Amino acid sequence: MFSGYDFDVIQRSAGYLFRDGMTFTLTLTVLAMLGGIFFGTLLAMMRLSSLRALSWFAGGYVNLMRSLPLVLVIFWFFFLVPYIGAWLIGAKDPVKVGSFMSCLITFVMFEAAYYCEIMRAGIQSIPRGQVWAGYALGLNYFATMRRIVLPQAFRNMLPVLLTQTVILFQDTSLVYVISATDFLGAASKVANRDYRLVEMYTFVAVVYFIMSYGLSTLVKNLQKRIAVVQ
Repeated sequence: MFSGYDFDVIQRSAGYLFRDGMTFTLTLTVLAMLGGIFFGTLLAMMRLSSLRALSWFAGGYVNLMRSLPLVLVIFWFFFLVPYIGAWLIGAKDPVKVGSFMSCLITFVMFEAAYYCEIMRAGIQSIPRGQVWAGYALGLNYFATMRRIVLPQAFRNMLPVLLTQTVILFQDTSLVYVISATDFLGAASKVANRDYRLVEMYTFVAVVYFIMSYGLSTLVKNLQKRIAVVQ
């Protein structure tokens, strides 16, 4: 079955795949997670705000992003961001953003919509009496959220946030459609160069499976520990 399978191409390309490809993928995943959680938390607070304008804006943004295919959003930002940058700084020509920055902006803005719904559920899981207690102490809405509600919401939603991050890690493979050199993109270049598509794509699948399954197992163990403490 594996008589024609060239294992040597994987060994020859391992340095390039992990040094360039996997570094790109993990860096994009971590930064997109941090940015997505930050903006997602702000969106969640806006959705729960008593100000209708903020609530409607956040709700419209979340529903828009969650209704669009990620590949379409990647293409959209890749071609649109340079023109937005030129408009912001008043330049005549499109700003050279680069594939990594374009991907980062795309994933932060896209994932913020999903992290928003996770954080909104976490905030709503906190008893309302704690919010009123914060108001009774003289804290405003944002101070109550920052000091009382959000720390507990993050703790409750940590397993779900990490699960969404695993999904984000898998979704970063879509950036190869704009020729970004992520792990899958690097493997695709090697496969087309050496005409070893089966070997390279099989290796990529195995690596993604091992990393995703390992991270999912850690999340499950963390969820059990949090459940015991609660």
